[in-house]
Amino acid sequence: MQQRQKWLKIMDELEYIKKLAGVNEFKGYTEYTLENMSQTASEIKKIEKDKGVKPGDKEWFELWFSKPYMTGHTFRGRTKK
Repeated sequence: MQQRQKWLKIMDELEYIKKLAGVNEFKGYTEYTLENMSQTASEIKKIEKDKGVKPGDKEWFELWFSKPYMTGHTFRGRTKK
């Protein structure tokens, strides 16, 4: 009986890890869009300059590493100082 409890505990942990990893969760197909990385980087650099965001700031990481096509998150930024 104890071996069964041990096995159930391991399976619960495995299910928890799968849930955290997003494995076995089909959320539907998403449209694949191509983008010109050079143009995208130029637009982000312009926003960075307009908003006065400096590399290393929290806002800088949000601006450069947010994934709007994946999460819908977009950078709102701060007003220019």
